[in-house]
Amino acid sequence: MTPARGRGRQRRRGPQRRKSDFTAPKNVRLRESDGTPRPASGDHSQSPSEGTASDGERLQKVLAQAGFGSRRACEALIAQGRVAVGGHTVQEQGVRVDPRSAVIHVDGRRVQLDEKKLTVALNKPRKVMSAMEDPQGRRTLEEFAQRYPVRLYHVGRLDYETEGLLLLSNDGELTHRLTHPSFEVSKTYVCRFDCPGSFPRSILAKLRSGLDLDDGLAKADRASLVAHDGKEAIVEVALHEGRNRIVRRMFSALGYELTSLVRTRIGPVVLADLAPGATRELTAKELGTLMAEVGL
Repeated sequence: MTPARGRGRQRRRGPQRRKSDFTAPKNVRLRESDGTPRPASGDHSQSPSEGTASDGERLQKVLAQAGFGSRRACEALIAQGRVAVGGHTVQEQGVRVDPRSAVIHVDGRRVQLDEKKLTVALNKPRKVMSAMEDPQGRRTLEEFAQRYPVRLYHVGRLDYETEGLLLLSNDGELTHRLTHPSFEVSKTYVCRFDCPGSFPRSILAKLRSGLDLDDGLAKADRASLVAHDGKEAIVEVALHEGRNRIVRRMFSALGYELTSLVRTRIGPVVLADLAPGATRELTAKELGTLMAEVGL
């Protein structure tokens, strides 16, 4: 098939996987659990009040333990104004925080301090239910979640025939925000379908402009042709919708039934070379950027 033009921390037991290619969020604005922005807190350089404690741990020690380098390197991060506690930038050394309650951001990314919380990426194979049990005896996500010592739950769903990136987590607030429509986290899919003859460019235009489905208008944020050989076409689509089987239904409205559908990205997290059925913990930077995208 001819290509179209223009186109956390690792577990010891497995091979090292390639990290996601993402950029740090800009102008991060904290939001409530329903997606509404929090009121501005005024002077962001004032002393933090949330999560600070006179008998807590020094901020640079907490950052070092979270993987941001030596204590001296973390002191430099603080001095450069790159660290915020409770929404306020901290530049003075010696601030103490309570790791159990402090909300800390570095370069706009949330620092996850609760070691009990875990979020992993799974490459869900085809013919696996997005559920932890199935009365019909089909394969479920429990097979993959049980690899970890904590109870994990799926963040959203992929239908039975769809494969690709799915997150598993025990972080209830993160799960809520990633699945709540108000936060509009972008997801990317690679779609394959039979397309004999020349490729109709109107497909891309209609995906971008929107299609009327039985439950309302659906449109892609981006749509591009990846490859076409006169028999099959591969199109990449990005959208922030989360309705049931929405990508398949959009192509069906255009008169095409997908022969393969793979989700390759959720926000800053990419599938990359993760093998079908394999899992990996999100890196600290991936998790921090993902949390920042949903206002945590």
